[in-house]
Amino acid sequence: MSSRPLCFLFDNGSLRPAATLSLRRVAAVLSETLGFGVRPVSLLHSSAIAPDALEGRPAELLEPALRRALEEGVRSVVLLPLFFGPSAALTEYVPGRLDALLRGYPGFEVRLAQCLVNPGDGNEDRVAQALAGQVRQCWKGRGWSRTQVVLVDHGSPQRAVAAVRDALTAQVRQILGEAAEGVYAASMERRAGEEYAFSRPLLEERLRQPPCDGGPVVVLLQFLSAGRHAGPEGDVAAICAAAEAERPGLSTAMTEPLAEDPRVIAVLADRFAQALQSSPFVLS
Repeated sequence: MSSRPLCFLFDNGSLRPAATLSLRRVAAVLSETLGFGVRPVSLLHSSAIAPDALEGRPAELLEPALRRALEEGVRSVVLLPLFFGPSAALTEYVPGRLDALLRGYPGFEVRLAQCLVNPGDGNEDRVAQALAGQVRQCWKGRGWSRTQVVLVDHGSPQRAVAAVRDALTAQVRQILGEAAEGVYAASMERRAGEEYAFSRPLLEERLRQPPCDGGPVVVLLQFLSAGRHAGPEGDVAAICAAAEAERPGLSTAMTEPLAEDPRVIAVLADRFAQALQSSPFVLS
C-alpha cells in the first residue's frame, strides 16, 4: 500500500453541472502538478445532478467517498478545500462530520488543509493577482480602460470570510493602481441583522451609489465556479441587469470565475504540501 495520503479536493457543491465539471478540471490539473491523482468531491448537493449532465459520471460527495476509502483500508487522507476563506463549512460542518465518522476508524489520519486566502499573510497575493488578471482581460474584451471595479463575493455570516473579501479588494486595488478608477467591495447577499452589517454594502446597493452607479463598471467575481450565483444567468447577473435598468448610464461586465486560474491551482498545491506538515485532525 502506498504511503502517500489520498487527496480529496472538495467544494461546497452545486446543483449546476458547470460547477462539478469545473471542479473536475481543477482536480485534473492539480493531479498533474502534484504527480498523483486528486479526487474531486463536494460537500453537498452535487450528487443530485443527473449523470448525463456530467459526461456520464455521477458526482461524489465527500463523506461517502471518505467512508469508502476508510473501508478500503486507506489510512491517511488530506482534505483540500476549494474555498476562499474559513466559512462555517470548514470551521463547523466538516470538523463535525469528521468527528462522527472517524470514531469508527481508529488509527486513521486526516489532515484538513487551509483555505485559499489568509488575510494575515501580506506576502501572498496570487489569488489577488488572478482577480486583477480577470479585470484586465475584461477591459481588453470590452475595449474599456480605467473603469470602476466592484469585487463581489457571495456574502457570509462569518466575519472572517468578509475579512477575506476586504483583503482581496485591498490587494487588487494595489495591484491595479492607477489603471483602475477605483476598486470597491460588495457582497451578493447578507444575513438580516445589524450584527451582520460587515457584509455590506450589497452589490445591488453599490451599483446604485456613486461612483459605481454610472459608466462602465467591471463586476469582479470572487467566485470559484459558475453556478446559481455566478453563472451567465445567475443571481449576480440579475442584480447587474436590475441596476442597469434603473441607471440608464450604467454598463456592467462580469468577469469569469477563478477556480481554473493557474495561480489558484498553484496555491492549492502549496496548501496540500503545508497540510502534509500539519498535525492530523483530533477527535473532540
